[in-house]
Amino acid sequence: MSLMKHEPRKFPETEIMWPDDAFDRIMRDMFRDVFASSALAERFAQGMASPLHVEEFIEDGTCVIRAELPGIDPEKDVEVTVREGVLNLRAHREERKKEELPEGYRSEFRYGSFRRVIPLPEGASEADVKANYKDGILEIRVPVAEAAPSVKRIAVEKG
Repeated sequence: MSLMKHEPRKFPETEIMWPDDAFDRIMRDMFRDVFASSALAERFAQGMASPLHVEEFIEDGTCVIRAELPGIDPEKDVEVTVREGVLNLRAHREERKKEELPEGYRSEFRYGSFRRVIPLPEGASEADVKANYKDGILEIRVPVAEAAPSVKRIAVEKG
């Protein structure tokens, strides 16, 4: 009498045999931490087709954020919000191509939702955020006020 529920899997490279349920449990446990990271889990949860490539830098007192978003309509497919020093960028792309051929037609599609959460630098002016979309690149500009270094002199008392 066997205690296994299923027939064992045999792996010829190692000659190790695992029952189906044990193998699945081991694989789930082994990769649980990999998929628990927020960015990776978010990609799989949202069914992203590809990552959203973003660059961020400071130029002349302005935080510049650029994102590759080819093939979208920025007015309906992109949402940019700023709250409490954090920029939230969401986009959705849906692209379909259909080619008529003598023997029928060929169709391709790709789609995906993208989201990035970007902490803004200290001194960023949320009220003056501007976004522009050109040639497949979304550019967001956030003015950053240079904070004057505050120096507080501490009085030293005689003990």
